[in-house]
Formats: sequence, structure tokens, C-alpha cells
Amino acid sequence: MSFKPDKKYAQPIIKLYQPDDSYKALPLPEPTGAYPYHLDAETITEVNPDRFSFHMVGDTGGVRNPAGQQRIAREMGKQITEGAPGEKPAFLYHLGDVVYHYGEAEQYDDQFFKPYSAYPAPIFAIAGNHDSDVNPANPNPYNSLAPFAAVFCDSESRGVAFSTSRLRKSMTQPNVYWTLQTPLANIIGLHSNVPKYGYIGADQRKWFVEELKWAAKERPGKMIIVTIHHAPYTADFNHGASVPMITFLEEAFAESGVRPDIIFSGHVHNYQRFEKTYPDGKVLPFIVNGAGGFDELHSLVMEGDPYYTIENPLLDNVKLQNYRDDKHGFLKITLTRKGNGMALTGEYYVMEDGVNVGDRFEYGV
Repeated sequence: MSFKPDKKYAQPIIKLYQPDDSYKALPLPEPTGAYPYHLDAETITEVNPDRFSFHMVGDTGGVRNPAGQQRIAREMGKQITEGAPGEKPAFLYHLGDVVYHYGEAEQYDDQFFKPYSAYPAPIFAIAGNHDSDVNPANPNPYNSLAPFAAVFCDSESRGVAFSTSRLRKSMTQPNVYWTLQTPLANIIGLHSNVPKYGYIGADQRKWFVEELKWAAKERPGKMIIVTIHHAPYTADFNHGASVPMITFLEEAFAESGVRPDIIFSGHVHNYQRFEKTYPDGKVLPFIVNGAGGFDELHSLVMEGDPYYTIENPLLDNVKLQNYRDDKHGFLKITLTRKGNGMALTGEYYVMEDGVNVGDRFEYGV
């Protein structure tokens, strides 16, 4: 696809002069489940073993202008309540930044429980940097991710103490980094902490390498999907590509000898779909899906902007296939068994005058 009419970069960029804020990384809460932190989706909701769909969205929070989030929540809900049999998404997988700006318990009602009160399916999540941060001015001290864990990583499903509606019970994810097992894919969810470009410690790195090896044993009957809040590749003006996350992922792939089939991220408030071609000819898609409702959208950088560069070998052979940086949106992912293999199709729904499909893609294994 050509982007020459608007002269925006058709590949990821790195923002120059960015500070190292890895010192902001915060300790993780204790797991609520047993190692290796697996959760079977079929213990939570009905999932067809041959074909099923689910929603994906990121960066939904914010209170300054909540209309975007509210509309997306309604439209996703309608795809379930009004969808044809066999086409209704089974759950929502949130890519992080459920609430802004400091992950406070007081923010969950307005930014999560109320907007999603009519969403009629389970919601799983990985945490974003804002979910993980701590407000030092809060009169009620709390630890990083404590409210997130109460909502998504509880030891049992029950009413959440700081939810006024009590309509949505807590989810029982076993840890803040964890794997969702489904009949057609293993979804490995990473936690990339508070720093602007992400941070992952040694324990999680070891776990991730082991998870890749384990998930590879279930191929080709199950795809390997990786989710990580901080986008490794992006061409947006606010963040640019994350050198720490690219390095982390590539080192883990090399050590495990396994690459996933697709990687989804949020953090950047737009939609971008990249493909990275490796020396063996294999293509790995990287999807940025962070336009889930926060009112500030991030546009792509114009070619030649002096504050960004494409001159880094980490960006080699990564090309932008499609993007939307001007409207909010969400993904519907469908997994289908095909013989001994699998197919993953995606539709990106854009909130324009109506609800329009802004991108379609299919990848297989």
C-alpha cells in the first residue's frame, strides 16, 4: 500500500532525544494463581473449538471526553447482542490503559464499569503503563496494579469493592503476565510496566521464553498470539518505536527458537498494521490497536521530520500495511480451524459517520 499522497512514513520510526525513564518501573503484585499462570477460556465462557471470534481494544480510559470510549463499548456490545449465530464475539481482550492516569481504584467506575456495563461478555486484560502507575497525591496510598489486580486478577470471581454497580464481577487471571488458553490459540499476555518505552524484568523474561517453547508444541493446531501494551513498532509522533521492546522480543525469539504468529499492542492511540519479514522469509504481523477511546489520538509522522529517524537496523524489513490515525476504533478477531492449520482474520472497525471497516487482514499457520 502506498502512502505517498500524504507523505507519512510507511515504516516505523524512532523518536530522537528520548530520555531513559526505565527507573520508573514498579514492582509487580504477587500472582493469584499457580505458575505458569494459565487460564482456560472455556472455564469462563463458551468457545467453539473450530471457529470463534473475540474483540480487541486498547487505551479506552479517560474522563475528559468519554464519548469515544462509550461509543466503542456500545458498538462492540451490539456485535454480540445483534450478531448472527456463530458470529458473536465470545469475549473482549483489553490491551491495556483501562483507566487514566494513575490506575486508581476511584477511576474504575467512570472509566470501566459504567461504559462496559452493557457489554454482555467476559473481559480479559493486560495492564498498560497508566494502569500500573501510582498517584503520589492520592490520600489513600496503594501499590502499583493493586486496583487492576482486584478487577482482573482476583483469586475468585466476585463483586469488586470499589465498583458501585457490582454488575461485573472480578476476573480470575492468575497473574499480571499470563496465558489465555483457547481451543484455537494460546494468547500470551506480557506486562510492560510504567516506563514510556516499556520494561520487562528477568523473571518475566524467563517465563516468556518458556511459554513460547510450550506453545510451539501445540502448533499447528493452535496459533501463538502475543500481546504487549507498549507497541514495539510504530510511526506515530508521540512515542515512536520502542527499542527496549523490540530488543526484548527478538532476544526471546532467538533464545526459544520460536516466533509467535502475530503480536498485538496498544499504548499508541491509533491503528497501525506492520509486517516484519525475517531472513527465512517468514512474515510476522505487528498490530497497534490503541484508539479505544482516549480522546487524544496520535497521528503518524511526516517524512523528513528532523525529530525522528528510520536509520536503525532494528527497523529493517518492517513495513506499514495500513493505518488509521484520525478516528477511534476496535478489532474483531476470528480464529478458524483449516485442516491441520489455523487462520486468523481481523476486521478493524472505525467510528466514522457510521461504523465502517477500515482494514481487513488474514494470516495463517
